[in-house]
Amino acid sequence: MQITEKKVYSSDSFIDRVLSDVKTRQENLFLNLKLDNLSKQGDLETLFNQMDLLFELDQEEYTLKVPEFSINIFREKLFEILGDENLDQQLAKIIQNNSIFWKAGRFKFNLSKKPLIYGILNITPDSFYDGGWYQNKSDIAKRIEEMIESGVDVIEVGGQTTRPGFQEIAASEELDRIESAIELIRSKYKNVAIAVDTYKYEVMEKVIKNVDIINDVNAFTDDQRKLELLKQSDVGLLTMHSARDKNYSNLTGEMKNFFEKNIDDLTKSGIDIDRIALDQGVGYAKIADGYQDYAMMKNIDQFNYLRRPMMVAISRKGFGAKLFNLKKEDRLEVTLIAEAYMYLHGGRILRVHDLNETLQLVKMLDVIRNGYWFGEKDGIS
Repeated sequence: MQITEKKVYSSDSFIDRVLSDVKTRQENLFLNLKLDNLSKQGDLETLFNQMDLLFELDQEEYTLKVPEFSINIFREKLFEILGDENLDQQLAKIIQNNSIFWKAGRFKFNLSKKPLIYGILNITPDSFYDGGWYQNKSDIAKRIEEMIESGVDVIEVGGQTTRPGFQEIAASEELDRIESAIELIRSKYKNVAIAVDTYKYEVMEKVIKNVDIINDVNAFTDDQRKLELLKQSDVGLLTMHSARDKNYSNLTGEMKNFFEKNIDDLTKSGIDIDRIALDQGVGYAKIADGYQDYAMMKNIDQFNYLRRPMMVAISRKGFGAKLFNLKKEDRLEVTLIAEAYMYLHGGRILRVHDLNETLQLVKMLDVIRNGYWFGEKDGIS
């Protein structure tokens, strides 16, 4: 028996383009399963139907469309039916080849297997939502402990807000705000990745040996010194698209051009592509909190072809005020609704203030998406 990935080639043919879209944007795998005989045909087709898979049998070979998010369940059930170790290893290799990894300092995250819950810790007096909340060591330590207890994967420390109309502070002041928090996390919570949110070279240079991720709203290419510094490290890069100085007539097309060029510039400078993750920059439009934000939420799946982790960074932002006149403290529900849409369409890093609610959101959506019934005992682990 043999299982292989059926390649889908993009061409000028409309049918080929549709198939490519189904595979890439909608995140599916096309598989060919060749059998030695059809003795297990009934059991296999029962499985395919239980998982609502499209399939076709030609001679002794099945062609299947399997959602990427369900591929591990498919692998498990296929082995139960066929019991073929070689076949299982062939499928494991296909899964590995299609997985999206993010190398970030001490960590290598498999974003195809599990999304990242990326907690925000702003040590600032003026951030749009939590500015002024964490201004002394005891409050900061308490918040870090709360985040750890919630099950956060990454804690991002920020000392410079980039909210609309922000006031820049000196790099020395930004470092004074964040360095003790970074040291506390690194010394006490070694299983959590540390990120820093900064666009300043001087800050990056000072903290780079003590963090796993750097988040730059300027996408790293505004200062050649950043590239020289980063290529000598192993930190993960979160590179953001910003449109505060632009008007777009073709938003998706311009964003694709931006990310393609940005990735090309970073990799040509010597940075491994597996270290790069992408942020669309919701909230960073020329008109703050305008309708461009909704278009960017919608088009997140248009960037799945890049095969890089996509961040969902919309927590309590101003779109809730635009539609519903909600104050920042009342925007949790609309945030979760928008995050759910973006997560289901390819977002794999959820950058949030509200950790417990986001973890519930992800677990609930994952259980629903993999909610196949095989006639076994009920139970959710």
